[in-house]
Amino acid sequence: MGPLRQETDPGAAGLDPGALDRLDRHFARLVDEGRLPGFLVALARGGRVAHLTVHGRRDVAAGLPVTADTLWRIYSMTKPVTSVAVLMLVEEGRLSLDDPVDRYLPAFAEPRVYVEGDADDVVTRPATGPVLVRHLMTHTAGLTFGFYRVHPVDALYRAAGLESSLRPGAGLAETVDLYASLPLQFEPGTRWNYSVASNVLGRLVEVVSGQALDTFFAERILGPLGMTDTGFEVTDEQAERLAELYGETDGGGIEPVPGLPLRGRPRFLSGSGGLVASAYDVHRFAELL
Repeated sequence: MGPLRQETDPGAAGLDPGALDRLDRHFARLVDEGRLPGFLVALARGGRVAHLTVHGRRDVAAGLPVTADTLWRIYSMTKPVTSVAVLMLVEEGRLSLDDPVDRYLPAFAEPRVYVEGDADDVVTRPATGPVLVRHLMTHTAGLTFGFYRVHPVDALYRAAGLESSLRPGAGLAETVDLYASLPLQFEPGTRWNYSVASNVLGRLVEVVSGQALDTFFAERILGPLGMTDTGFEVTDEQAERLAELYGETDGGGIEPVPGLPLRGRPRFLSGSGGLVASAYDVHRFAELL
């Protein structure tokens, strides 16, 4: 559809131009100090973009600037897209938020909950109730991430090859079954823990809809919204607009770090963090919400 464009004056939209100027200058200073490669800031009100700033580089080594149509790995902002997909199926009566997950994903039958012990000697007990779809939607299912390193169940995820939520080379169905084989940190619905739950939701969408997650997204959400720059992979034509990924160094600078590989359809379609998108597309999705 094209890059994002400013459509109205900030003052006319009820925004404070002085505050927006301070915001821009703050991030520009981080770029000038070498603490941030570049940025895009866009604010909309009443459905119209009232502020848009681009600054710095999308690729520092190549000297390529951030532009309004730069593509970004949006990582966890994939989760709202997955949640919309689930809620569409709820609206259609094809599942309920109060359905037990094992009705669609049998591996989640008879879940067990951590009681005590470390990764080498864990004691578990049967959960008193099932994991429900709403538990996945609210991160209250008892699932976790292996990289947390704060709970013995986190260590079990790492031991299962799930350091970064997926086992290298595995697909979504296989990975979700692996999640289900591990103990829950707590009784479903009793606590909150940000987790791999959205990957499970992605698999749920596949099973209930009968479509691969990328196909469902494309046909039911991205296509109808005109989000032509959003997906689990980038084309050769799009690749030159993709921002490189950077991490912070011990000295406060930045350095390139590996990002999601986006050339070619990934084996693992992550409903938790697999999408790439443009600012225009993110704006379109936000307007839908």
